[in-house]
Amino acid sequence: MRAQALRAQAVGRQAVGAGSFGAVAAGAFAIGALAIGALAIGRLAIGRLTTKEARFDRLRIGTLELGEVREIERPDDGSGRRRR
Repeated sequence: MRAQALRAQAVGRQAVGAGSFGAVAAGAFAIGALAIGALAIGRLAIGRLTTKEARFDRLRIGTLELGEVREIERPDDGSGRRRR
């Protein structure tokens, strides 16, 4: 009985050690994924600003300084939703 308890305790310690390593690896992966996601969101925002929004406000887009990204208000169609 005591041998089984000691064996279970040893297995438990190994699992905790492996779990903490797994948590560190998962955390590093999550941070990397967030960084990649932020880059993708930035590219989407710049792409939308230069293509879709340009139809509504070409002059204002032409005056933006390099590297500056602004949210441009879209006209409201009266239904409570913004036009796309």
